[in-house]
Amino acid sequence: MDRNPLATFCDNRVFPVVSCLTFVSPPSYPLPMAKLSIQSLDVQNKEVLMRVDFNVPLKHGAITDDTRITAAVPSIQHLLKGGAKLVLCSHLGRPKAGASAEFSLQPVAVRLAELLGQEVKLAADSIGEEVAALRAGLQAGQVLLLENTRFYPEEEKNDADFAKQLAGSADIFVNDAFGTAHRAHASTEGVTHYVKQSAMGFLMARELEYLVYKLDQGERPFVVIMGGAKVSDKIQVINSLMAKADTFIIGGAMAYTFRKAQGYKIGKSLVENDKLELALDILKNAEAKGIRFLLPADTRITQEFKDGAETRVTAAYTEGGEIPDDWEGIDIGTQAIAEFSKEIASAKTILWNGPMGVFEIGSFAEGTRAIAQAVADSAALSIVGGGDSVTAVNKFGLDDQMNFISTGGGASLELLEGKELPGVAALTNV
Repeated sequence: MDRNPLATFCDNRVFPVVSCLTFVSPPSYPLPMAKLSIQSLDVQNKEVLMRVDFNVPLKHGAITDDTRITAAVPSIQHLLKGGAKLVLCSHLGRPKAGASAEFSLQPVAVRLAELLGQEVKLAADSIGEEVAALRAGLQAGQVLLLENTRFYPEEEKNDADFAKQLAGSADIFVNDAFGTAHRAHASTEGVTHYVKQSAMGFLMARELEYLVYKLDQGERPFVVIMGGAKVSDKIQVINSLMAKADTFIIGGAMAYTFRKAQGYKIGKSLVENDKLELALDILKNAEAKGIRFLLPADTRITQEFKDGAETRVTAAYTEGGEIPDDWEGIDIGTQAIAEFSKEIASAKTILWNGPMGVFEIGSFAEGTRAIAQAVADSAALSIVGGGDSVTAVNKFGLDDQMNFISTGGGASLELLEGKELPGVAALTNV
C-alpha cells in the first residue's frame, strides 16, 4: 500500500493522472479543467517563481514543525535539477503593520538550506529594486527566498501592481501551496496574469488527486469521520459527501448539537443552539438517503477543563445517558469508541476531518487517539483531510500509516465542498 504522501507521479499531466489511475466514469465533482504540471515544464536557465506554503509554527524564533517545508522539497529539487533559477515566495503568520522580525522567513531559509544541502539566499523584501537585482543575478540551480509577502497588505487584496512586481522577470509560475489555494491573493492568483506559464507542483497535484479523484472513485463502503466544534463549519462538506458516503461518524463538540436537537440534555457542553433545526434536517436527509449516521453512544464528561481533571463516561444515550447540568462533554465514550472502530474496520475508503474531542489535553484524548489508531489499522484507503486531524495524527505518531494527509485546512474543506479554488483555477489549462 502506498503510504508516501510525497510520492511523484508516472505521467507528465498529473491532473488528471489518467495513466496512473483507471476511472470507470467521469468524476461527479465540479472539477477544474486539467492543469499544467511541473513535470511538463522546460525550466533550464529560466527564472521560475514558486509559491510555497512556509507558514510554519514558530516559538521564540525557532521552527517547531517543519512539515510544510519538507513537503515542498520534492518540487523544489525537481526544478533545481532541471536548471531553474528558482525564486520562492510565501506568507508567514498574520503581520498587521508591515515588516516585522517576528514574522520574518529567516528561520525558514536556514532550515530549507539544511534540507537542500545548498545555500538559500533570503531577500530583505518581496518586491523592489534590490530584490529585482538579486533575482537578475541568480544562476541555474540557485535558490532565492523572498521575504514574507504579507508584509504588504496588497498581497491579500490581490493588488495587480503588487502581483506584477512579485512576478518580476519570471517566465514560469509554479504553485505548490495547496493550503492557500482557496484564496485569490497576489501570490496565488494575481501573478499568473504576468507569466507565460503557470503550473502545479507535486504537492498541489497530490492533494487534488486524493481529495477529488480518489474520493470520487473510492471503493465502498465509504466512511466519513467528521469531528470538530461546529456543525456550521462542516455542513457543506456533509451535504456534498452525502452523494457518495455510506456512513458518517460524528464526534467532537458538533455531536452535542445533534444530541440536543434529538432532545437529550447535554449539560455545559459546547453547542450551536441556532443550528438545531439544521442538525435535524441533516439527520432526516441521511435517513432518506439510506446513509448510516452514527453519533456517539456515550460521552466522556468532566467538570474541570484541565489536564488531570476527573472524567466520567455517561451511560449509552439509548439508556438515558444524558449529561448532568454541571458537567460537559469533552470526548467520545468507551462504547462509542468500540462502535466507531468496528465501523472503520469494515470500510474500504475513509475520509477523516476533525477530532473526536479535546485531544490537546491528555485526559481528554482517548477517543481521538483510538479513532486515529483504528484508521491506521484499517486496510482502507485512508485520507486525512487537513486541520486538527493532521495535528492529532502527528501527535500520536500515526502519520506514516495513513495513505494521504492533506496540508490544507480551509482549502481541503472548500475542495470537499465542491468549490473551485482560485489558486487552482488560475493555472494554465492543458
